[in-house]
Amino acid sequence: MSSANYIRSNKQKAVIWALTIFIGFCALLLLYPVIYISLGSFKENKELLLGGANLLPKRFVLENYTQAWQNANFSVYTKNSFFLGIGTMILTVIISSMSGYVFSRKDFKYKELLYSTFVAFMFVNVGSVTLRPLFELAVKLKMNTSLVSVVLILVGTGQATFIFLNRGFVNTIPKELDEAAKIDGCTFFQTFYRILFPLLKPITATIALLSFRGGWNEYILPLVFTMSNDSMRPLTVGVNMLRNVGDGAAAWNIVFAGATMAILPMIVIYLIFSRHFMQGMTAGAVKG
Repeated sequence: MSSANYIRSNKQKAVIWALTIFIGFCALLLLYPVIYISLGSFKENKELLLGGANLLPKRFVLENYTQAWQNANFSVYTKNSFFLGIGTMILTVIISSMSGYVFSRKDFKYKELLYSTFVAFMFVNVGSVTLRPLFELAVKLKMNTSLVSVVLILVGTGQATFIFLNRGFVNTIPKELDEAAKIDGCTFFQTFYRILFPLLKPITATIALLSFRGGWNEYILPLVFTMSNDSMRPLTVGVNMLRNVGDGAAAWNIVFAGATMAILPMIVIYLIFSRHFMQGMTAGAVKG
């Protein structure tokens, strides 16, 4: 090996090592809160209130989980969270996949203007600004007593990114498949659900995971819509209520135990679908 190649090889190794260390450091920063909460769920509340740099508890207290389960109606809260997550996921997958297909394959008036408007809203987060008008609208429609309204709001306000990903993925599929289906007598919609939709598996898994996470983690909307009915609370709201079970001081040990139980389903679901998630994210953003 020549000296030039040797120096180039060493530079490449140094760059790889530097990137590995940097990515590892970023991963540690992202995982630290999860690790802190998970280990903190086994600590006594006094130890959490006093603070300190120790991640490991001085004494493992398993009763925190028992108290969290007993003090919060976790069976009902978990059911409500799954309703929000699965309801948001199903509607989002259906609407975004069909919209992405139409924007990719169908020509109609003002198509590009409408699509550009959708894409523009990917970068706009109105947040709590729209909360009051949405709630007042739900009250007038008598939908404020059900979590269905929360699902509809989440689906209606979260389509821009998913339509963008679906359209980009459909653009990578050859149009010859559409033409062959049309020759065989398929209508525009039949071509979608018989030919195209089965090919959208990677991006569908990605959107399903992201939309389920959005419904599962939503806090503000369920908090507002369930103020008068605690039986509709999801885990995000119920876990936060655990702070008030302590005698005077906030019971952070119970909150951490509840939060750990609340995030476990999302971790399991991500581990199952992580391969499809990464494949869909990379393929769906190739063409917009």
